[in-house]
Amino acid sequence: MTDSNTTSSPALAKSRIALGVEYDGSAFHGFQTQLDPALPTVQETLEQALSQVADHTVRVTCAGRTDTGVHASGQVVHFETTATRQLKAWVLGANTALKRRVAVRWAHPVADDFHARFSAYSRRYRYTICNDAVRPALLSSFVTGHQHPLDADAMHSAGQHLLGELDFSAYRGQSCQSKSPMRCVTEITVRRHGSLVVMDIEANAFLLHMVRNIMGVLMVIGEGKAPPQWAKTVLDGRDRTQGAKTAPPTGLSLIKVRYPERFGLPESSSVMQQFPFFLPE
Repeated sequence: MTDSNTTSSPALAKSRIALGVEYDGSAFHGFQTQLDPALPTVQETLEQALSQVADHTVRVTCAGRTDTGVHASGQVVHFETTATRQLKAWVLGANTALKRRVAVRWAHPVADDFHARFSAYSRRYRYTICNDAVRPALLSSFVTGHQHPLDADAMHSAGQHLLGELDFSAYRGQSCQSKSPMRCVTEITVRRHGSLVVMDIEANAFLLHMVRNIMGVLMVIGEGKAPPQWAKTVLDGRDRTQGAKTAPPTGLSLIKVRYPERFGLPESSSVMQQFPFFLPE
């Protein structure tokens, strides 16, 4: 029998917060928390900082699980909290607790139906190559050095064969766990800016290593070892072993995640976008 004088405590109301996050991926074993606690990840680092601000355990969900060594200037995450904090407190408090290679750029309250991964309708990545006879030193963590001359126009032409909703089995990592190899790529642009060759690619979502495998094929084409049509030949073969080597992670960054306007998320802004390897779209 329940004591009539005993009343249960009301459940604390939860709110959902979205964050814009940037990070230098060279110090981490990818975004997602690993089974081995000795392997540092962006997720673990971010959750520890937010938990300090919230004064309770916080778990975050991201828009895209970047691989080891991959960077982000436009990552988006969300989390739930019972803590009441001003938005600037989430930003300033988290950044005070965070390691210097991770920063929260903005915080925004979102409805309960917002999901950092499933509400996004596209992701945009940028891959940057320093195409120079001498390997770069100052940008070594953010660009991929490539000594052999690359034809950016040929690489751009090759990329146009990969537009549309297609089966990207030939460009997925062997350990990819996605149920479907189908992805819709809406843009691939390759440009040269001095010694930098930059590819921007946008799609509804990406398979494991998909961007790096595409870049591997484009680099072979850029060297003149295969015609632009080879990108489609590889695609049509649906066989990963018939493609090129996976390009290194150092040149890859997640620069933008797009959501429906109704969520009202701020535009991602980063000082990194002022550097030449984060060129304006």
